Amino acid sequence: MAAAIEITGFLMGLAGWMLTGSTLANNYWKISTVFGSVITSSRLYENLWKSCAQDSTGVFNCRMFETMLGLSSYIQACRALMIISIILGVIGTLMALFGLKCTNIGSMDEKAKGKIALSGGLIFILSGICGIVPISWYAYNITMEFYNPVYGGTKYELGSALYIGWAGASLLILGGAFLCCSCKRNAQPSGYKYSSAQSGQRIYTKTESAHSKAYV
Repeated sequence: MAAAIEITGFLMGLAGWMLTGSTLANNYWKISTVFGSVITSSRLYENLWKSCAQDSTGVFNCRMFETMLGLSSYIQACRALMIISIILGVIGTLMALFGLKCTNIGSMDEKAKGKIALSGGLIFILSGICGIVPISWYAYNITMEFYNPVYGGTKYELGSALYIGWAGASLLILGGAFLCCSCKRNAQPSGYKYSSAQSGQRIYTKTESAHSKAYV
């Protein structure tokens, strides 16, 4: 049972890391809203690296953010946290792979493999937290600008990349939790320990005790 939970946690963490990586490369972090517009000739969409515009014919043009220091502080923080999340996902995947019971790498015993799998699970959880924080932060800023009546710029809605990122971060956290739970199950003793009889004591059978009473 513990091995099945361990493999499930590893697969969930691997899938979450892949979804988080695809989120970082996705262009649709936010999309210009059509709310209140009668005629829409173009759509704007952005991610952490560039801004794009697409007209009604499907032709689009993208412009990379030329400066990093000129960007908003939350975008810089989101970039850093997303990159950290992906790096931690790689480390967690490798450690969880080495710690699986079904893998045999080197001459590691069960206790060492359990510690490695536990470390991989904790790194998966940390990776998921580093991924869910910037995505939620980015979505919060979009929502605040959308409902701000005095905001004069272009208003945006949540893009598909944010939903993919939430799914990936959730899988990372769940996969790490599964790995930690499987290691906890492995740490429990599998059987009962019986204390041996103290030295100097004799255990008499029924026949022997009856025979000894005849000489009293």
